[in-house]
Amino acid sequence: MRVLVTGGAGYIGSVIAARLVASGHAVTVYDDLFRGHRAAVPERAVFVEGDVRDTESLRSTIDENRCEAVIHMAALAEVAESVAEPAWYRSVNLDGTRALTEAALATGVRRIVFSSTAAVYGAPARTPIEEDDPAQPTNPYGKSKLAAEGVLREAAAASGGRLSYFALRYFNACGADGPAGEDHDPETHLIPIALRAARDGDTLRVFGDDYPTRDGTCVRDYVHVIDLAEAHIAALSAPPANVPVNLGTGTGASVLEVIATVGAVTGREVRRETAPRRAGDPPLLVASNRRATDLLGRRPARTLTDAVADAWAWLQAYPQGYAE
Repeated sequence: MRVLVTGGAGYIGSVIAARLVASGHAVTVYDDLFRGHRAAVPERAVFVEGDVRDTESLRSTIDENRCEAVIHMAALAEVAESVAEPAWYRSVNLDGTRALTEAALATGVRRIVFSSTAAVYGAPARTPIEEDDPAQPTNPYGKSKLAAEGVLREAAAASGGRLSYFALRYFNACGADGPAGEDHDPETHLIPIALRAARDGDTLRVFGDDYPTRDGTCVRDYVHVIDLAEAHIAALSAPPANVPVNLGTGTGASVLEVIATVGAVTGREVRRETAPRRAGDPPLLVASNRRATDLLGRRPARTLTDAVADAWAWLQAYPQGYAE
């Protein structure tokens, strides 16, 4: 299959692109390199630098590379930044999805696999979270992704069966896949921060230790980036459904459990201190993965220890990140 991966120079997108190439697909990566890395794009993929809001650029890219499907990863994805810059997030995440959808319809693309997020749920009333639970995002990032899902839903309904989609709502991506790993600036994700603290002897801040969870710290659903990539690839050829699908483990790990895993994998102490809670942090975010199992035939196969070990190996191999 000929596949366009928007945002394919980013963390998750580059893993997806590499896995597609390794499986024999023809891959075109479309990325503006604002936060992606040119070095992360697989050698055998075609690379096009462009803005996801540019309908004509997307259209010509799809046409020239004869893309049959799109995995749409291009987005801004920092909650705190979205609160400070809501119009920017709406422009990139919502208007970008609208531009992509218009280009896809104009060029005969049959399937869009969309990178959505657990942030659409806000503070859920129950856990594990099901896809039919209320979507009540509490920040502009989650709101922009939910609105983008609406664009895809409306386009699929209006296409008369010419276009179908999956909106994959995933929780905490983690781990690495060989040369592809997390390299954000600034880094906001717990596992790479904890690994760097272990490596450098820094003190890790734990935001709140009095939540109503098993050890007082927040619990999140950590999904290995390879499991995420495999689910996206499966969604390219799954029967049309036009629905959101959670990608999670169904269990979850607390902040202290992640820190303990980092210590066990690295053999190093992770020093920590307790800081006040961050506003808007729900105590527990864990996904039901029943729909992913039913529709995509996928359940996460890798553990938290696997993810931490792979991320640690990547950090050791690339101590300065991609260093572009």
